[in-house]
Amino acid sequence: MSEPDGTGAGTRAASGWLGRFAHDMGVAIGLGPVRLGLVGTVLLALGSLTPAYLPQSSPYWGPARAFGLDATWVKVLGTALVIGAVMLLMLAWFRLRPLVYTHVKHWAVLLWWCLPISFAPPIFSHDAYSYAAQGWLIQNGFNPYESAPGFLPGPFADQVAWVWRYTTAPYGPLALQLSHGIVLLAGLNPYYSAVLMRLPAVLGVALIAWFLPRIGAYLDIEPREVAWFSIINPLVVIDYVGGAHNDALMMGLVVWGIFLAYRRRFLFALIVIGVAMAIKQPALLAAFPVAIIASGWSGWQPREVARVLGRVLFAFAVVIAVFALISLATGLGFGWIRAVSVPGSIVTMAPFSLLGFGAQALVDAFGADPTHRVAINISQSFGLLLSLAIIAYLAVKRARTEPMTFLSWSYLAFAFFGPALHPWYLTWGGLLLPLTHPSPRVWKWAAAVVSVLLVYGAGNLAWRNDAVALGVAGLAAGAIIFERYRHPDALIRELEKDLHDDRTDR
Repeated sequence: MSEPDGTGAGTRAASGWLGRFAHDMGVAIGLGPVRLGLVGTVLLALGSLTPAYLPQSSPYWGPARAFGLDATWVKVLGTALVIGAVMLLMLAWFRLRPLVYTHVKHWAVLLWWCLPISFAPPIFSHDAYSYAAQGWLIQNGFNPYESAPGFLPGPFADQVAWVWRYTTAPYGPLALQLSHGIVLLAGLNPYYSAVLMRLPAVLGVALIAWFLPRIGAYLDIEPREVAWFSIINPLVVIDYVGGAHNDALMMGLVVWGIFLAYRRRFLFALIVIGVAMAIKQPALLAAFPVAIIASGWSGWQPREVARVLGRVLFAFAVVIAVFALISLATGLGFGWIRAVSVPGSIVTMAPFSLLGFGAQALVDAFGADPTHRVAINISQSFGLLLSLAIIAYLAVKRARTEPMTFLSWSYLAFAFFGPALHPWYLTWGGLLLPLTHPSPRVWKWAAAVVSVLLVYGAGNLAWRNDAVALGVAGLAAGAIIFERYRHPDALIRELEKDLHDDRTDR
């Protein structure tokens, strides 16, 4: 008997899709650099089982303490594994540049590298534990904008880093409600709630991997560069998937919104940007390039400027309205405004925060400031004003003809000169950097910054694990790898040698 109409076609389509999936995954794992990166993320998953990453309430601690997991030698071993993992990922990433997108699918590389860390403890950050605690607060009738995790003592609060245990949430209301839903999905288990915070992060990475190369196609940009720098970037693997940061979903939605704008679906694009803002507020900035793309800004004549200004005001109004409606619908309101200064309350890599904390130490030495915050606040405010001035300059000089350059550089300026700077903040603009037609010099600096941020993360772990010497060794290894592989010609020569060796072996 013949199959009903459509059933056979659907079966064949599914079979064809699975066949292509298996083929692309097989091609990817057949490449030496992909296998090298996979070994790196396996080591990263093993190295995450260390006191620097695991909270005291982790289920690993019971059986692990019986084997001496909290002993000094295990800290050193965990640090060595993570530093080795970072070096292997850097090496694999540089060596894949000539291959990705043309010889191997970028999503297949990303999937192979992300698999080992998908079920590991949150890596290079404790933020996922804060997300879980904030979801637990909502479950118990508290508003995270008004109550800190420490207000509800127990295993959820115990997982949160002490510096954030008594601070309220600065995130968007949708991010908090997603955290609440994940806590329910995890059966109210504190540790598994934190691990499952990867679900929205993975969704964000999937949106980035799907839509960003397509935006590049609209802009006549080499898809290989977009795929290499923005999708299989080790920072995406480690910070977005490994760290489960909500920045991943924010940027995934922003990229989707930009794609919709280039498809001339402007209202839908603005709605998506509004949803992204409800995850994390910096998404608001993306409303400006969407408005510019929609306006077809052609010159500086007064009537033209007035027309564009109207489009910009409309775009921001729609995005803010969507954000406000979500805030009201979640019942959480706008209390995040009171917590905007929370990220800048500790020392991070932010230049003006470092300057402010240093100046404050001098002021405190003379007992001139009873608040212990004046110099910090002044320095951070100056940095924020500088970032806003740069954004305004870019809006005038670049946005009309290069809206993606405006958004990428504006995000980078806002992150770099803001009151707090973590490696994943630089991904806001960094993911969009290939869309700016970067020069070879910019590519070189961008790869250097990625390398520095990766080594910084490994060094931070070494510091937490009292293994500073290993961190210094990691810094030296990272410098050697970057110096050797920063030139495309060197990458191609290395690849040709590997391919020749493989053929010889066979």
